[in-house]
Amino acid sequence: MGGFEPWTDYLGTALARHESGAYTYITDDIALDADGSLFAYHPDNIGRDDLRFASWPNGNENWRSILVADPDDPNRPYVQSEGPAKGYFLSMTTLRSSLGTATNPGSYVDSEEVPYLVFPTDFLKIDGVGGFGDVAMVRHLLSGRTSWAVVADQGPIGHPLGEISLQLAESLGGVNVNPRNGDGIAPGPVQFVVFPNSRLDPPWPQAAETLELTAQRYFDKIGGWVGLAQ
Repeated sequence: MGGFEPWTDYLGTALARHESGAYTYITDDIALDADGSLFAYHPDNIGRDDLRFASWPNGNENWRSILVADPDDPNRPYVQSEGPAKGYFLSMTTLRSSLGTATNPGSYVDSEEVPYLVFPTDFLKIDGVGGFGDVAMVRHLLSGRTSWAVVADQGPIGHPLGEISLQLAESLGGVNVNPRNGDGIAPGPVQFVVFPNSRLDPPWPQAAETLELTAQRYFDKIGGWVGLAQ
């Protein structure tokens, strides 16, 4: 497959690696991550996603890895006080600006605007898989629809590969995708090609056009989709 050789396995998903360090995998176990969207979570649970996926309010501290804590009351999530999402909680992504304040929505990667990948915590421990800010190319194998993507968020231990942002799901043919129940995802297998150590400086923020050009440049070096089919 275009210079890719069998490499490793993660929870039943086979990964193949190119001599350049790029690697690919195919899965139809696609899940949705709304984190980073201004409208992801609302105190009245009317956001794009269900509050139970933000671990609020159920008494544990896991919400702190998903929702921004209120600087004035660190025991509660911060509620956006202005802008189009006034009244909504502010959710985070692991990839974020090193300069923006925690309560600035622009510090995070918006799931509704940016095609991104989520890597499980234990997958990130595998040497050679790269990390946050690395770029990728993605293809829905049945429709042929493609997109660039960036690795932007971290998922729980034991979760399979295949969790993606709302924007990436729609770029691959999804319609009115719903992170509450997974509705709207285009059915069928999706192929991911990830380029470790491709992150830019700074990793975030970066213009979508810059990230797309970066992903395409790395992809062209390994022969693109044509090269993968050989």
